[in-house]
Amino acid sequence: MTALRDLLSQGAQMGLVLLLAPLLTGFVRKVKARLLRRRGPPLIQPYRDLIRLMRKDVVLADNASWLFRVIPYLIFAGTWVAASLVPTFGNGLLFSWTADLIAIIALLGSARFFLALAGMDVGTAFGGIGSSREVMIASLAEPAILMTVFSVAMIAGSTQLSSVAEFMGSDAVGLRVSLGMAFVALTIVALAENARIPVDNPATHLELTMVHEAMVLEYSGRHLALIDLSSQLKLLLYVSLIACVFLPWGTATADASVAALAFGALRYIGKLAVLGFLLAVFETSIAKMRVFRIPEFLGAALMLALLATLLRFVSRSL
Repeated sequence: MTALRDLLSQGAQMGLVLLLAPLLTGFVRKVKARLLRRRGPPLIQPYRDLIRLMRKDVVLADNASWLFRVIPYLIFAGTWVAASLVPTFGNGLLFSWTADLIAIIALLGSARFFLALAGMDVGTAFGGIGSSREVMIASLAEPAILMTVFSVAMIAGSTQLSSVAEFMGSDAVGLRVSLGMAFVALTIVALAENARIPVDNPATHLELTMVHEAMVLEYSGRHLALIDLSSQLKLLLYVSLIACVFLPWGTATADASVAALAFGALRYIGKLAVLGFLLAVFETSIAKMRVFRIPEFLGAALMLALLATLLRFVSRSL
């Protein structure tokens, strides 16, 4: 009976992230439109777009290889698994022992690698530009998030997300300067990894600045739907990661009842709404930066994460 309950909880976790990912994207778009005094698209517009793309035929370039056709499925599978490993409404789920921060970063890195390959596979100029910019951003973002993981793991004593969330929700954590630095570093990396303003603008196709959209211009039909859904899952993953590590309150425990798990899910949806609202406010208050300024932006995240790690070595209370 316990095994069945754990299996259902883990299945609910996987279904919840898949269901909420387009809704979070639609919510951010809606809030940004209202802040700009526009009506904006309905909240369910991302679902409509995915259904519309799924119904369309796939159009492939003559020189596209088999890798170009397989990569959307690989990216979707890797991103969905990574998003399902982050504790959302409850700790101690069936696969929580695999919910390691380094494993999640490895899954996301693999998905990025395949996407960069897809951008270069057809041989168009836009695809090559987008892939080169994506790799440039990844070369700076990955060290920053790894240093952030190290600083958080040194404080919590583990890289397993369930253990990190339990420690961060206890009274033992206290106020730490290193945690504040790690939070800012992770937020900067999340903006860069999800192609959000000021690093990229997912709503435009301006050839001088676009990164993510340049790599997927040649995709259509269900392939484009899978890549779009993977991008939405990735945004949900980073928002869930910030909520899990820095806002772990309200998450159900491992032996919680069904009602406690349901309340945990409601609290998780509330956290997504708050963080999505803050993301929309942030994006409407700043402008897109030029591409050659991105290394400085991500360099700040790397320095903050490095300082957070060094502070842990200097003092246990900081």
